[in-house]
Amino acid sequence: MGDAPADRDAETGGSDAAVDTDRDPAEIVDDIDRPVLLFDGVCNLCHGTIRAIVKLDAEGKILFAPLQSDVGTELLSRIGLDADYFDSVVLIEAGEAYTKSTAVLRTCRYLDGPVPLLYPLVYVPERVRDLAYDLVAKYRYRIFGQKDECTVPDPEIRRRFVERSLV
Repeated sequence: MGDAPADRDAETGGSDAAVDTDRDPAEIVDDIDRPVLLFDGVCNLCHGTIRAIVKLDAEGKILFAPLQSDVGTELLSRIGLDADYFDSVVLIEAGEAYTKSTAVLRTCRYLDGPVPLLYPLVYVPERVRDLAYDLVAKYRYRIFGQKDECTVPDPEIRRRFVERSLV
């Protein structure tokens, strides 16, 4: 609060959606102007993936929020998913929600380098793609571990979170 617009833009990556920690989550969600990737905030694999996406999305086209956060809960509610839905990443873009392998592949389209070349895999039947996604999801805690709670992200990543209470 009270920051100059340029300071806010630098802090949030160009969006004022996440500036005020005292804002109601519904207000924050109303101001989101980019795709948002919701992820399991206690999953180490998810945290590593977010760090990789930040490096591969130099323009900052994608914002992030843990599924367990107030903003995550608000977004889940708006798309008709339960607040305790932690079975998948969720990509919300242009008012539409995508889960599991579809969310991952649609996210690839926003990234730099050769990663967008993975997007045509979206034409593989969803049942087949989601079998692979579900297998990784089932064992992600065993293989990669988990945290007790969502950790505060590194400054490089922090500006991309829509919920400033995490910073």
